[in-house]
Amino acid sequence: MILLSAYCAVLLSFASGLLALMMNQRQIMLAMSQYSINKFFSGNVKCRNWVNKSLEEQHYPAFLRQAVFVLLGFSGLFAVIAGLAVLISNSVITDQIALGLPWLPWHIRFDALSGFFFLIIGIAVCAVSLYGPGYVSSYKEKEHPFASLGLFTGLFVAGMLLVLLADDAFMFMIAWELMSVASYFLVAFQHENPANRRAAFLYLLMAEVGALSIILGFGVLASFSDGFTFDALRESKLSVTWASIAFVLALLGFGMKAGIVPVHIWLPEAHPAAPSHISALMSGVMLKVALYGLIRFSFDLLGDIHWQWGVALLALGTLSALGGILYAMMQPNLKRLLAYSSVENIGIIFMVLGLAMIFMANGHPQLAALGFLAALLHAFNHALFKNLLFLGAGILQHQTHELNIDMMGGLIKKMPQTSLLFLVGCMSISSLPLFNGFVSEWLAFQTALQVDVLENGVLRSLIPVAAAALALTSALAAACFVKVFGLIFLGQSRSENSENAHETGHKGMLAGPALLAGLCFFIGIFPNAIIQLINTVSGQLLGQTLPNDSALDWLWLAPVSPEQASYSAPLVLIGALIAAGICYWYLRRNPLTVIRKAETWDCGFGGLTPRMQYTSSAFTMPLRRIFARVWIVDEQINKDMQGAMNLDVAAVHYKLQIEDHSWPLFYHPIARGVNKLAKQVGRIQTGNIRTYLSYSFATLLLLLWVIS
Repeated sequence: MILLSAYCAVLLSFASGLLALMMNQRQIMLAMSQYSINKFFSGNVKCRNWVNKSLEEQHYPAFLRQAVFVLLGFSGLFAVIAGLAVLISNSVITDQIALGLPWLPWHIRFDALSGFFFLIIGIAVCAVSLYGPGYVSSYKEKEHPFASLGLFTGLFVAGMLLVLLADDAFMFMIAWELMSVASYFLVAFQHENPANRRAAFLYLLMAEVGALSIILGFGVLASFSDGFTFDALRESKLSVTWASIAFVLALLGFGMKAGIVPVHIWLPEAHPAAPSHISALMSGVMLKVALYGLIRFSFDLLGDIHWQWGVALLALGTLSALGGILYAMMQPNLKRLLAYSSVENIGIIFMVLGLAMIFMANGHPQLAALGFLAALLHAFNHALFKNLLFLGAGILQHQTHELNIDMMGGLIKKMPQTSLLFLVGCMSISSLPLFNGFVSEWLAFQTALQVDVLENGVLRSLIPVAAAALALTSALAAACFVKVFGLIFLGQSRSENSENAHETGHKGMLAGPALLAGLCFFIGIFPNAIIQLINTVSGQLLGQTLPNDSALDWLWLAPVSPEQASYSAPLVLIGALIAAGICYWYLRRNPLTVIRKAETWDCGFGGLTPRMQYTSSAFTMPLRRIFARVWIVDEQINKDMQGAMNLDVAAVHYKLQIEDHSWPLFYHPIARGVNKLAKQVGRIQTGNIRTYLSYSFATLLLLLWVIS
């Protein structure tokens, strides 16, 4: 029954895509009907126009569009059921499907690791299924047909689920390519925009380079085994050198899809280009599928972990976490900012995975289990609050037609429900207590603080530096999302669209984020509910779990021992409620401190205007001065002068452009090299038929020599 639920999740996602494709057939039938009507009523223009208008009004009825998302929602629900069932039962289920190559059918394996990521995907898909019908209603059918959006969304979700079920390299890569190609079409959905086409091409290019690297990693394992099944790959006996080569190839391939620095450049380009609910799935879920691939490859298929691999993950994760949040701070585009924030959170996950590898390789399996648990918990939490924030960004874009946070403001009065949900997402991603982000980052710090058990002096010096970088990252993340919430929801409206905004009338667009916000708060108060499930994953994969008395008690969370460190979110909540009650009672009893509404204090300036408010660049200016070398900053202030001597300032123009160092350091040299190589290859195109015949003759001789 567990595997049947997983199969149902995959089949329902396929069915949602096929139903959307059937809507495309309806469009074709409509076009044929209109052609016939135009012929039949060629002499009666009024009658012809009336019939055509009636047909167009029936084009893509709302219930059919909703049916696509209903199927997608059931797919997410079955994924949640299957994931929870396999985690609770602590079982490993295998199967074969008569697809694939004649000598290699598709092998299926559904275990605790797959189930955990099934749970992540299922929750996100359920939220998107509630959110989607209202969001896509704003698209014009002729410009952006829902058939293609629905088809590739279903294939995208099915591809991710199949990756988690794959138990052989061949099926894994088929599912991986299905996920990548389907998401390419979703990024390119609004293809009339040149920036979207560029982002889609960049994403597909890097996805295929990453896929090639993963194939080579599997190839290294397969060359030392008897087949392509994961069982055969687990039995491969590799030397340290070959195992490290395979790990580096896997790290490049999966790290490129996860968005780790410096192979992250597709992420801030693709996420703003895709529809918001697709951006939520890509950032909140697809990046976790890449994380799953790295964990499966490293901890399961390779098996023997070396501490050098952990150091590599720790260094890359630290660079990604700190670099990602610094780049996010500088972004005025909301979805681009959230994309860079995903780079930061993926970096945190890689850091803690690196710690788990270091502890495992040095003979401390229980601490390795702690680091592994912290990494998976942060992956789960990031999926919740990042989906919430991207869906919230979609609501803001839907209602204000803006993504530039400098053009918003004052929306807390106009969109109170959206502002509350977005505030929960901001507090969660800022790792504030009582929300889920705090728990996983606290566990990450607890893992790093156990460095004194290591005997290697280099590691004992390196890990505290990484922990300090993590602390700085957390502080910068809080500052970043103070900026985001303050500029979007507080103050006064900065544009006409923001001034005229109002709460969305589509209840589903609020229900999806509300589901995620509720889970962010619930996991923040009762983290042991999900920690117990992750303990199952750790037990199956690492053969080690946290002790029951420190990890599974509902009131206290003591990851190492109660004597060293403990945290009780329910008690913190009770204390916060008591403090809030006392404050409320004190304010109500004193007439001088009763809460009242009044005009905002204008400091005697005679009335506030939107021009007096902080902008994104002004808010981040101190940090931009401190970390100036992190970015490529082009800051210009131009003045228009007037008067007889050009001494009077008529207008001031401020321009700020910030670029990523990765482009000139890594990608521009590659582009120049490819262009030079292409010019050299172009010399063979002489335009002379004799030359081309000579090429063909030389190729024929070479092939005859090779075959013989």
